[in-house]
Amino acid sequence: MCPEENGDFHPVSLKDEQRTCQFCRCPAPDLDLLPMTPADLAATVRAITTETLDAHGLDSSVVPETVTVERPRNPEHGDYATNVALQVAKKAGTNPRELAGWLIDALVALPEIDSADVAGPGFINLRLGAAATGGIVADILAKGEAYGSSDIYDGEKINLEFVSANPTGPIHLGGTRWAAVGDSLGRVLEFSGAEVTREYYFNDHGGQIDRFARSLVAAAKNEPTPEDGYGGEYIADIASAVVAENPGILEGDAAVVQEAFRREGVEKMFAQIKQSLHDFGTDFDVFFHENSLFESGAVDRAIQTLKDNGNLYENDGAWWLRSTDFGDDKDRVVLKSDGDAAYIAGDIAYVADKFDRGHTLAIYMLGADHHGYIARLRAAAQALGYNPEAVEVLIGQMVNLVRDGQPVKMSKRAGTVITLDDLVDVIGVDAARYSMVRSSVDSTLDIDLDLWEKQSNDNPVYYVQYGHTRLASIERKAAEAGVVLARSDDDEEVDLSLLTHEKEGDLIRTLGEFPAVVKAAAELREPHRIARYAEELASVFHKFYDACQILPKAGEDPQPIHAARLTLASASRQVLANALRLLGVTAPERM
Repeated sequence: MCPEENGDFHPVSLKDEQRTCQFCRCPAPDLDLLPMTPADLAATVRAITTETLDAHGLDSSVVPETVTVERPRNPEHGDYATNVALQVAKKAGTNPRELAGWLIDALVALPEIDSADVAGPGFINLRLGAAATGGIVADILAKGEAYGSSDIYDGEKINLEFVSANPTGPIHLGGTRWAAVGDSLGRVLEFSGAEVTREYYFNDHGGQIDRFARSLVAAAKNEPTPEDGYGGEYIADIASAVVAENPGILEGDAAVVQEAFRREGVEKMFAQIKQSLHDFGTDFDVFFHENSLFESGAVDRAIQTLKDNGNLYENDGAWWLRSTDFGDDKDRVVLKSDGDAAYIAGDIAYVADKFDRGHTLAIYMLGADHHGYIARLRAAAQALGYNPEAVEVLIGQMVNLVRDGQPVKMSKRAGTVITLDDLVDVIGVDAARYSMVRSSVDSTLDIDLDLWEKQSNDNPVYYVQYGHTRLASIERKAAEAGVVLARSDDDEEVDLSLLTHEKEGDLIRTLGEFPAVVKAAAELREPHRIARYAEELASVFHKFYDACQILPKAGEDPQPIHAARLTLASASRQVLANALRLLGVTAPERM
């Protein structure tokens, strides 16, 4: 394999009789089954465009770093199309159709390209040879669980903070959405080479915890819930457990009693939160206590740093962060006139702590009411001397449940909150996770419980999982029929060039797109792209299954085409399993 381009062989030179890598001039590998994914094809087109312009004495510096290669809407136009000639021709000093013609001459000389033609003002339509598409299948089976992975974030240490719900009640639906999306994003980033620290910011400092403690004391004394307190059965349950484990806890000074309930109640509430998240398939590397920032002196140190560098100024007895100097809409009070730290003081110290622990990127996943945090967190980082571009804030919108066409209402303080556990009890972990991940977090999410309870193809997660189950069943039946993956019945290597049927080609091209989908999901922080891809792949596979006889009929001897199609089916199962794993959803072999 070529040591350049992340270890993968991509474009080659056409100048030499022996095709060689354009980066290190090493010989091209065996081309009988050279995989040609869309990314491979794009890199090849880019290299050939650069070389062709050079060969004609034209400016090749105009060729972009990334060349677009995509599947045309009309399959009759070819397997793939590129507009590179339209992009660069005029800048290079020629016209698009002429450049397209030169590129076609070079492209069809490659054994991977079966044919190419010019369309319209300079689009290039391409058809791959059967060996090249078969190479995608072989590549998937060779890489297995690693297919789709990359090292685009190699060397990055990413702090991924998500959920971080206050320990004053069970995880509600907004936190459930982040539990699924955050965990999936962490998987995608790791699959893309990053070292990821999954972190839960545990808010155990401030007024909400005090109201929680007062609510527990009131419940323990069978008194009404405080006006600003928390209600619900979980409060009564925790209060009862605290009293049972700590006889006499209600005796003594009111402040002492409240502190005792605060300490014991928060510990029990957070234990429940951790267990719910674990059962949901979401685990964290770090549970960071906000209170530790104050106890350790980290807040005082951050404030002193800002005073020393001039980014904190005094006005009317309070100390203000010059956050408008760094893109915020207003300066922020960090120390109040009474000397107490404002809420942002903890945020500032926490930003510093993330980077001081060696993280190169800090991703915050926050709720819909936290838009103001985007500018203030970046401002805090820059004021402390860190790179503000290394702070990313993702905002997730609300989640609504619908039953029988009617919204299921919720109110955390009234005690009628719909929790993570409630959702899992109704539709199960896989459906709950998948329903939360498959849509962009930028949009409000409505979950139809009637739909997600169904054991039918109308339910998206069932549809995808059923595709994997069917593929696993095919492999079991193949073993019974004597059809094997590695070799055909005459002990020769499987001939993947036999996969020439239209539906076979559709399936192979869809499989080839998986690495690009994962890359986009990682770079755009959008794991929902993988869910949508999984649904597309399942659909394309089912169409292939309906059109192509994978296994021999009863009484028939296995033929080379059966081995080839079984190999394609196995590659499809592998990619579907990889996609589901990145979503944190199981890939069942039986349903």
